[in-house]
Amino acid sequence: MNAVTDVKGWCPGILRPMASGDGLIVRVRPRCGAFSLETAIALADLAERLGNGHIDLTRRANLQIRGLTDDRLGELQIELAKLGLLDRDAGTEAVRNVMVAPLAGIDPAQPFDVRPIALAIDDALTSDKRLHALPGKFGLLVDGGGAISIAAERADICLAAVGDALAFGLDTTKGTQWLGMLAPAEAAETAVTAAHAFLALATSGRMRGLGQAAFAEIQAAVAPRLSPLAGLPRAGGRRLGLLEGVVGIAAPFGRLEAVQLRRLAKLAGDAGAADLRLSPWRAVYFGVCEEAGLFVLEYACDAGLIVEENDPVLQVEACPGAPDCKSSSVDARADARRLATVAALRGWQGSIHVSGCAKGCARSLPSQLVLAGKAGVYRLIRNGTTRGPVERTIGVGAFETLFQGTQDD
Repeated sequence: MNAVTDVKGWCPGILRPMASGDGLIVRVRPRCGAFSLETAIALADLAERLGNGHIDLTRRANLQIRGLTDDRLGELQIELAKLGLLDRDAGTEAVRNVMVAPLAGIDPAQPFDVRPIALAIDDALTSDKRLHALPGKFGLLVDGGGAISIAAERADICLAAVGDALAFGLDTTKGTQWLGMLAPAEAAETAVTAAHAFLALATSGRMRGLGQAAFAEIQAAVAPRLSPLAGLPRAGGRRLGLLEGVVGIAAPFGRLEAVQLRRLAKLAGDAGAADLRLSPWRAVYFGVCEEAGLFVLEYACDAGLIVEENDPVLQVEACPGAPDCKSSSVDARADARRLATVAALRGWQGSIHVSGCAKGCARSLPSQLVLAGKAGVYRLIRNGTTRGPVERTIGVGAFETLFQGTQDD
């Protein structure tokens, strides 16, 4: 297993880790969006023994182990291979970007289980070497509807349950354009057809970056399989706490410590769950028997995790910042906690993004309030991204001034 440890970018893997301020980062991609409880405990043990114990939940519903060194990377790869989590090569690993609804197969409100569709797409991405040319950020989404939907999340190719069929969509600059309906049995093959059609036109960029003529060609490639739309998918989104037969628990800014992941897995086992489901909201879901739900949430809260939707920390997206990231000169997450407290006291209801630098790794979409670190202070941007026009420079001591005259903005 030859590792390439000098690769920097947005998408680390097990075979191609990324260097950061606290060591190497390895991203572990679960198949079908879930880890068995045994695997989750093993990952926590590996993060503690071979890394620095810090674990990140990502916006693409993956898990990252941090703080690795070159001399420990080989052992980690061997252990992950034993868990069935190691792909045969870095190209295969990089292309497996399939997000799956976190409650697939366990939510009785979903019309059918979409996991077989997601697995079929994953298998195609793994076995069809032509698809390994897809850009690293190219992603697919499979949503089952029900109590928690991921249909509003962005992905290049989207499948979302509507009744007993699936809506098929492609990403555009304005979000997902839903093109038509298809039967579950045809969903995976149609998604693969769209991916091949994209590759015939481009080997870089994203679906949303295609011109009108190129987009029309991909639409024509899948049109024979589609029937007219019978309705649009539910937008859905994150829900935390006790749901029907399920709990949702978030990690502050997506950061889990190994001891927290181990505790979550053991709580899930005690509650009768079989696995931990990851989500694009940096939250974990698992099934619970009715009498165990409140007990689980109480212990999760005691462990420093988030179980309520009104927690002010959830209003803020933040990257690790310094010292974990070499690109950052500010402790983005510590500052984000301070900012969340101030925002809650001032009644601010808008979105906030705190980034250690201009890259904006924690959030690519615009936010109402953006702070992008530079040289130990922050550049203030409103209603934009980290690369938007800078209003002024601000230090941590002046956070309260951000909300003067902007309550409930």
